[in-house]
Amino acid sequence: MRTRLLFQEDSYLREFEATVSRVEGSLVFLDATAFHPTPYGGLDTDTGVLESGRGRARVLEARVVGDEVGHVVDDPSVFAVGDRVRGVIDWDRRYSMMKLHTASHILASVLYERHGAMVTGGHITWEYARDDFSIESSEWKRIIEDAVEETNRIIARCLEVRVYWLPREEALKIPGLVKLADKMPPEVERVRIVEIPGVDIQADGGPHVKNTCEIGGIRILKFESKGRRRRRVYYTLAQPRPG
Repeated sequence: MRTRLLFQEDSYLREFEATVSRVEGSLVFLDATAFHPTPYGGLDTDTGVLESGRGRARVLEARVVGDEVGHVVDDPSVFAVGDRVRGVIDWDRRYSMMKLHTASHILASVLYERHGAMVTGGHITWEYARDDFSIESSEWKRIIEDAVEETNRIIARCLEVRVYWLPREEALKIPGLVKLADKMPPEVERVRIVEIPGVDIQADGGPHVKNTCEIGGIRILKFESKGRRRRRVYYTLAQPRPG
């Protein structure tokens, strides 16, 4: 991506500086951003503030446009090409998404290891996460409930969450990542890896917490059946709190 994604380098970056590359309507494009955009990696957009020498504007949404990130602002008049700007993300919103994102990796790993269940869809907001799993059993609700209990036990172990980059060819040798070969653009030379040692390892571009203990735990909100095998679960943080 042409826009440098600062959240991939430091998920805890709350403020940053960047240069305006262009302004199109309500969209402000920067050479770098800490705002997580939509649609990208299954997470909702970050919101926050952008400030220039002319004033400040609310960032209502960060959006992937081609190979760049555009920031939808409520007052684009305070920005011009070449401006040096300061961005501040809404941290409580982001931190909740980070916790739920890491929890979703653990839950998916537990269900796959125990039942071979595959993730078939999902989305994460700051309020809740939604995941779809391929589970044929009529006992699918109990299966997911048991998996959430196991997920919370793993969270309580305070495991480190490692984020690092690997050359493409090396990453594709990791079991479970080979399926990405056809989907990964040929120009991608390095792959960002998120690993919870002994639990899960995935190619992933989104923000995560550094330690599972930061999550606190998750609890189920509701279930939905979307077909014979597609089972949906909504869940949220058991003890939501600001970072």
